[in-house]
Amino acid sequence: MAEATFAGLLLDRPIIMGVVNVTPDSFSDGGETFDSAAAVRRGREHIKAGAQILDIGAESTRPGADPVSPQDEINRARPVIEALAGGGAVISVDTRKAEVMAAALKAGASIINDIAALTDPGALDAAANGGASVILMHMQGDPATMQDAPAYRDAPKEIRAFLAARIEACQAAGIDKARIAIDPGIGFGKTPRHNVEIVSRLDEFLDLGCPLVLGVSRKSFIASLSRDAPPRMRLGGSLAAALAGVKRGAKILRVHDVAETRQALDVWEAMENEL
Repeated sequence: MAEATFAGLLLDRPIIMGVVNVTPDSFSDGGETFDSAAAVRRGREHIKAGAQILDIGAESTRPGADPVSPQDEINRARPVIEALAGGGAVISVDTRKAEVMAAALKAGASIINDIAALTDPGALDAAANGGASVILMHMQGDPATMQDAPAYRDAPKEIRAFLAARIEACQAAGIDKARIAIDPGIGFGKTPRHNVEIVSRLDEFLDLGCPLVLGVSRKSFIASLSRDAPPRMRLGGSLAAALAGVKRGAKILRVHDVAETRQALDVWEAMENEL
């Protein structure tokens, strides 16, 4: 039986997606890599540290974030994608906008990572026509309001149903299932309790037949569970949640701290497999 792959990457063990935010206002590292040269340096550091995918985002999606115009988003992301893809990196673009998707694919990205699961106008067509692999994420509401009062009867069950419907929509639009990964959207319209429920029941998503992406890195629910730590002080909780997710089937970890996550995975896998 052939090993599972996504975007040409073998998934025989969990892989790491390193975050590169070309933004002035992201929740954990706003402004650090807003300059294109700094973003390219960060991407190269992530690859050296063990990332197999670089996720380039040019619009903050933190709670309450202001939207960015498509052209501004393209202007931020394109030079970074061109430089890193030109060096051989596998690039994901973190965007909801069809225009940005098309420009990013032309610049060298091969994955679309969409917090809106390709529900915005033109997004499905942009992904299908561009031959991209896609990551479909669940979000309740939108970044401006999603944390106002998130509510579910059964968060994992409802999120699973949403993702199942989006997988079907993608296939109907001509996107092969082999090109689809799914992300339950930790922190996007969820309370800390919802986030814990989702990670603890992540294996309930496995029968959808798509690789599971998990983004817990530096998320605010970690602070709510332990000492109200600021984003840069949430590494320990990020690693704990990531490994809990891997144990339940996560195959792609979206992280800020690549070297530390790679080390944690290496040691955890050795313990699980008894060397």
